[in-house]
Amino acid sequence: MQISRNYYVSTLIKYLQPLWHQSLLLLILLLLGIGLRLLNPQILAAFIDIATSEADFSRLIQLALMFLGIALTTQLISLLETYLAADIGLQATNRLRANLTLHCLQLDMSFHNQQTPGALIERIDGDISQLNHFFSRFIIDFCGNSIFAIGVLIALFYIDWRIGITAIALVVILVLTSEHINKIVIPYFQAERASSASLFGFLGERLSGTEDISANGATAYVMHRFYERSRDLFPKLVKSQTFGAGVFSIWISLFTLGKAVILGVSITLFLNNAFAIGTVYLIYRYIELLQQPIQKFGRQIQDLQKASAALIRVRELLTTQSSLLDIGQTTLTQQALSVSFHHVDFRYPQSQPDQAPLGRGCRFGVWGVGEEIAPTTSGSQASSSQDDFIAGDSKPRPIPSSLHPIRDPNATSDLVLRDISFSLSPNSILGLLGRTGSGKTSITRLLLRLYDPTQGTIRLDGVNLLDIPITQLREHIGIVTQEIQLFHASVRNNLTLFESSIPDARIEEMIQEVGLGDWYQSLPQGLDTILAPGGSGLSAGQAQLLAFVRVFLKNPGLVILDEASSRLDPATEQLLTKAIDRLLVGRTAIIIAHRLATVKRADQIMILEDGHCLEYGQRQELATNPQSRFAQLLQIGLEEAFGT
Repeated sequence: MQISRNYYVSTLIKYLQPLWHQSLLLLILLLLGIGLRLLNPQILAAFIDIATSEADFSRLIQLALMFLGIALTTQLISLLETYLAADIGLQATNRLRANLTLHCLQLDMSFHNQQTPGALIERIDGDISQLNHFFSRFIIDFCGNSIFAIGVLIALFYIDWRIGITAIALVVILVLTSEHINKIVIPYFQAERASSASLFGFLGERLSGTEDISANGATAYVMHRFYERSRDLFPKLVKSQTFGAGVFSIWISLFTLGKAVILGVSITLFLNNAFAIGTVYLIYRYIELLQQPIQKFGRQIQDLQKASAALIRVRELLTTQSSLLDIGQTTLTQQALSVSFHHVDFRYPQSQPDQAPLGRGCRFGVWGVGEEIAPTTSGSQASSSQDDFIAGDSKPRPIPSSLHPIRDPNATSDLVLRDISFSLSPNSILGLLGRTGSGKTSITRLLLRLYDPTQGTIRLDGVNLLDIPITQLREHIGIVTQEIQLFHASVRNNLTLFESSIPDARIEEMIQEVGLGDWYQSLPQGLDTILAPGGSGLSAGQAQLLAFVRVFLKNPGLVILDEASSRLDPATEQLLTKAIDRLLVGRTAIIIAHRLATVKRADQIMILEDGHCLEYGQRQELATNPQSRFAQLLQIGLEEAFGT
């Protein structure tokens, strides 16, 4: 993947435009510094000529003081430039880092399932850190050094046209050489960044599992894998650094050769009395000054190579699109919501390393890997069934061809849900039963639109999920799972998920409601108490109860309890029973459970097995039917039947 110059320019403009005041001041300081640097050699040349001829002492003192004043001013300007450049670079890269983080958070789970947290951190932080100098100094330095080099060339032309032509030839050779070498070196830096991301992804994943690794004696295996990734990174790092340094060395060698030629021409002209000794020094000094932008150009090429490799990876991430189309505009009410599944099949998307871009006839992860998006059909081929229309409009409208999948009758072996249909009215409770891996959690993920079904339709409150904005959809669904994510933040932010509009009084009321009053009273700073990373200072039961507080505060129309009480001891579960009963009042609920006490709350029962609906119906009817699977489970116990 190559990046055009237009993309470099557009990226710079996008992130530097809000900082144009600072950038303009930086440019002014840069131009002022260039002018002073071009002036100083003139003062030195005049000093030499006066010292070797008239020996006007007072004039020499004036020139010396002027030289010192300009030198001090140049250093002060350089200090201000450094500060402004650092400020601009950090602000620009932080904006890019924030945009990239938000973009990753908005991508669907099929993307995150293929990435390790450490690899994403390296791409969001490591790659963007490589762009810091690109934003802060590259364009300013490039323009400044270009202007400075042009100024030096003009000065050399003014001294003697032969010197000027020789210097221009040198610059042209250096520019053409760098353009060619740059295309060769960038892939090496890109490979280094990819290998570095793999290493940091591995470290992030393994360090998060330190307890299990140590307890199970897997340290040697982890270190072996660490050495493998390090050995992969090392040669790529050596190559990128070697080639990068090689570019700089070539620049310096060519410049040294060109400088020798220019000095040879100058000496020849001096011996022919074309100009005085002060002019020879002036030429020498300007050539030395020309070396500074040339050397900086070389370093900038190295920076540009690193920035190009990082920018390619950043662009790849930014152009990665979620397979979940968020085009819905239908709003939901806050009341209890109905839920319906109609002939739903689902498979988890598999990795597609060479996935085609979105468009007609392309492969699209939302419908599962290996399925073609149906082209537009007409005539007898067009479907006219009820399922071919998107709900929520006053008039049915056909599902766009890009959203209408073709079912592959032969690709069913990897389905985790097969032909699931049920209807749950508002204020009803569905008890979802089945062994581990039967597809229970997959149903909840489809409701939250963490994935889209491979086939079939899901409706909430009579509205197709595709017609509901994803953010609003998830605002109306509250879920408590077995694993609770707690942040290294205050109790308040952990319970409100950083929603500042919820009053403290309501938070405290809900804490009391779930039976955590004594725990709350023990907190040294109340709601401002900072929880340990990952909630390590809490018991499993306390963490689970805090998750219930979150749902209470969210006040959703649909509640999903995914084996939410499985980690609680009997005493804690008894405290939770009353809170659950209150939580379910006026709400629709889906409860995934292994315990009979939890199932007794359900109005309907669905039993899943290997992704199939083995049994579905009213709980009372199933319980009194001796032929039903549910009645048999009640006799032998859910824990025994499902191995829990």
